[in-house]
Amino acid sequence: MTAACTPLGGGLKPAVNAPPPADARGEGVDGLLVGHRLMAANEPELALKAYYRAAAEDGVNVDTLSAIGSANLALGRLGQAEQVLRRALEQDPTFVPALNNLGCVLMEKGAVQEARNVFQQAYALDSGASDSIRENLRLAIASSEKPDYSDPQEPAKEAPNLKLVRRGQGEFVLLSAL
Repeated sequence: MTAACTPLGGGLKPAVNAPPPADARGEGVDGLLVGHRLMAANEPELALKAYYRAAAEDGVNVDTLSAIGSANLALGRLGQAEQVLRRALEQDPTFVPALNNLGCVLMEKGAVQEARNVFQQAYALDSGASDSIRENLRLAIASSEKPDYSDPQEPAKEAPNLKLVRRGQGEFVLLSAL
């Protein structure tokens, strides 16, 4: 036996910084909750994994689909985000967080008029209670009514820098530097 594998003092001792042993009787933390916390910590890739775990444990439902869509949006995967959010809305067309997130995806893709319609629907279903949805709708309306009088000879200007920011559970606001 080599010296590195020889037990010290008659038995192996755990490392000083080792995690505590797992309690087999304990309950695991909800994957959606873990994912929401990771999104709040700006870790969308890890959040996506937590959301997939939640879908595997609890089933694929409107909550998990909406969360997976928002994580994909935060990762810049607009096509995947749109597809998953539309699937969530097939299950429940009145789920406001999925509508709001879909509106954000459509704004990012440049489908401003469709985003405006989606935000209007989310705002109506929310009864105007959410400030973030109201602000998203305001930005979509402003963008859809803003005429594009740019000269074709001039170089194209950069699109406004839009960001998805989480506010509470399942609520997002689209920020713009307009």
